Amino acid sequence: MDSPRGRIYQMVQVDEGRLALGDSFVTHIDRCLGCMNCQTACPSGVPYGSLLERARSQIVEHYHRPWLQRAIRTHFYAQILPSFGALARHAKFIRFYQRSGLQTLARRSGLLKVLRVAELDALSPRIDGDFSFRDLGVVYPAEGTRRGRVALLIGCIGSVAFSELNRATVRVLTRNGIEVHIPRSQSCCGALHLHAGFLDMARAQARKNIDSMLSPEFDAIVTNAAGCGSVMKEYADLLKEDPKYSERAMQFVTKVRDITEYLAQVGLLEPKRKLTQRLTYADPCHLAHAQGVRKAPRELLKTIGVELVEMPRSDSCCGSAGVYNVAQNELSMKILDEKMGYVASVNPEILATANVGCMLQFTAGMKRKGMNARVAHVVELLDEAYS
Repeated sequence: MDSPRGRIYQMVQVDEGRLALGDSFVTHIDRCLGCMNCQTACPSGVPYGSLLERARSQIVEHYHRPWLQRAIRTHFYAQILPSFGALARHAKFIRFYQRSGLQTLARRSGLLKVLRVAELDALSPRIDGDFSFRDLGVVYPAEGTRRGRVALLIGCIGSVAFSELNRATVRVLTRNGIEVHIPRSQSCCGALHLHAGFLDMARAQARKNIDSMLSPEFDAIVTNAAGCGSVMKEYADLLKEDPKYSERAMQFVTKVRDITEYLAQVGLLEPKRKLTQRLTYADPCHLAHAQGVRKAPRELLKTIGVELVEMPRSDSCCGSAGVYNVAQNELSMKILDEKMGYVASVNPEILATANVGCMLQFTAGMKRKGMNARVAHVVELLDEAYS
């Protein structure tokens, strides 16, 4: 019942009133990674991802989780993610915990193990000293002859824990002759809302980003996070019943590009130097399976001279899957350990990927396995080659 076919069977039974929307159904739906691997493998083209999202929306509407879990989920999805201001305030609190010595004390005292949150603490991102929110409204001019003009999504978690990746993205784009706009009124993409079943919240985020980023002046709307790009390419489906936004959503979707997809499309200018390390690439699920982008990241990596060695099952899930590694931590770590075995089999110096969630998961995996390989985004490596 935890297979894609088993879950679809349960969805049908619930829809037809033969199975209660109760604990058993919720457990099996919650256990799904939403990695879309089954959608790639299905010869009939069953849209499993959309079915999963709709099933989770029914759970949100009709199933009562324990009050504390419900309160935390509502606060996170309704109060923190939609507001960059609220997100910044919470991130500063976590940064204080990390840098004041409290985190070190909690780890050494064994308190985190007693509270059974040690694994979750190990997965928490290092909060940046300087957030990407300060770049909202900024325009970065192209270097040399302008070859394009894009709007860049800076993201929610990406803005507080991967701000340097956002800046590297800007540098790589501008050095390739691309003018980069960071629209001021952009918002969280809605991916985490959609994957958790909060469809109306995801639609609200979609409308904000369409209003903020859809403009004839932009050749593309670019993101460096595979999960964000995946949901942004779903805006037309999300808003197909909205008479005000349905047509604009379709226009928006035609412009969305992953950063690797866009750079491969415009053609990467020759970098100043080559990186010669042995590297393996891990396909983010929402880039390979949801968006079908596999070739572009590899082409870009070959351009900068690395020795690209393919790992077994490079497109299998690492177990991050949005907040899956928090909500289903034990299962997530089992999936991660299996994935790290594939990584270790090719003995890389660098493990490259193209999604911030995967980067956090792989960093934890390196520590669990005692490996010394560096985890890096494709864009970070491109930025180093241009520096």
